[in-house]
Amino acid sequence: MLFTALMAFNSQAQVLWEEGTHYRVIADEASKEKNITEFFSFWCPHCYNFEPIVAEIKKKKSNDVKFVKVHVNFMRSAGPDVQDMASQAMMVGRALNKDVEVNGAIFSHIHRDRKLIASKEDLQAILARTGITAEQFDKAWDSFAVKGMMGKNAKLINEFRRHVSGVPNFIVNGKYQATFQRGMSADDMVDLIVWLSELD
Repeated sequence: MLFTALMAFNSQAQVLWEEGTHYRVIADEASKEKNITEFFSFWCPHCYNFEPIVAEIKKKKSNDVKFVKVHVNFMRSAGPDVQDMASQAMMVGRALNKDVEVNGAIFSHIHRDRKLIASKEDLQAILARTGITAEQFDKAWDSFAVKGMMGKNAKLINEFRRHVSGVPNFIVNGKYQATFQRGMSADDMVDLIVWLSELD
């Protein structure tokens, strides 16, 4: 009975999500470790509105699937230097285990408060709202850990740049790229990403 139910579920998923319509295959082989990589920008309004969907993806994915958030620096709304500083501020939050709070604060500063970011000092003030002191900020900003995370962020941008022309964009297991269609609900998008993460 259980086997029949699982077969029915898998059959529905295969019909529901079709290659060429809901996702593209961009590599011959999947990565060794299962992962969901979200390419996004703090300056992107769609990325800001996508944050609740991202939270649901994190909740529904399997524990063995790693979620990686990659901040891009090729948006036209700000210069690449400012976008890189925002990436570095995000890594400061990640290093201090406050990445969700920091990301929310930066998004809110740009989209809710309609304020600009022009300097490291602006970002320090934004992170202060999450409880990160100026001393913690400065220490983490130039730390080996943050520099390492910045390097990984840049490496992923370079690796998938030819596939990522806009954001938000999701690459799953290094092999599949989600392509959201008009009319898909938030639940549909979550289910598609989670389903892709289980594929080899």
